[in-house]
Amino acid sequence: MTISILICDDSNVARKQLQRILPEGWAANSQIVKDGQEALDVLRTQKIDLLFLDLTMPVLDGFSVLRIMQAEGIVINTIVISADIQDEAKRMVEAAGALDLIRKPVSANTLMNILNKHKLL
Repeated sequence: MTISILICDDSNVARKQLQRILPEGWAANSQIVKDGQEALDVLRTQKIDLLFLDLTMPVLDGFSVLRIMQAEGIVINTIVISADIQDEAKRMVEAAGALDLIRKPVSANTLMNILNKHKLL
């Protein structure tokens, strides 16, 4: 089974870096978008299995995306990736339905650990 992944980050470097470290041999189809509004447009129209979501972005930030997803009943495995990790942010994103919050840049090892932790592999 191929899983569908959406990577949402305003940094082109961060998007490409995350795409590069997706597990080798993983049957995944990934798309990239640069802000929260683009992510919501995709989430509303396509079946996405896993969302990697940045918190700080123009147009619509990650916190807003999570709140809108909750309000609209969009349930997708979401891992938030941010350069600024604080306990309060972690509590907020998990309360809004995200599985986890991890620091960027993400290493391949960290990504594998998170995917295994949440049984996404």
